[in-house]
Amino acid sequence: MIFISLGKLKKKPTKEMSSQVSKMMEEAKKRGMKLLGFYWTLGRYDTILIVEASNEKEIMKLSIEAADMVTTETMVAIARDEATKLL
Repeated sequence: MIFISLGKLKKKPTKEMSSQVSKMMEEAKKRGMKLLGFYWTLGRYDTILIVEASNEKEIMKLSIEAADMVTTETMVAIARDEATKLL
């Protein structure tokens, strides 16, 4: 399953925070998640995280781990080719 998580930072980012996020992402990889993209953005959201995971519980756990740094809105994504088969 592919998940897109839009994030809004709760405080000014620091190198320490960035290091903490890197460690969290390494742990997520060890739990079987695959990082497909991670971006800082301008506008309504500060970050976009695109992750492949086996189920929504894994993404929820990751969101809980990051909750002191960022608020998130997470969506399930389906590839266009797969979605058009539903028509």
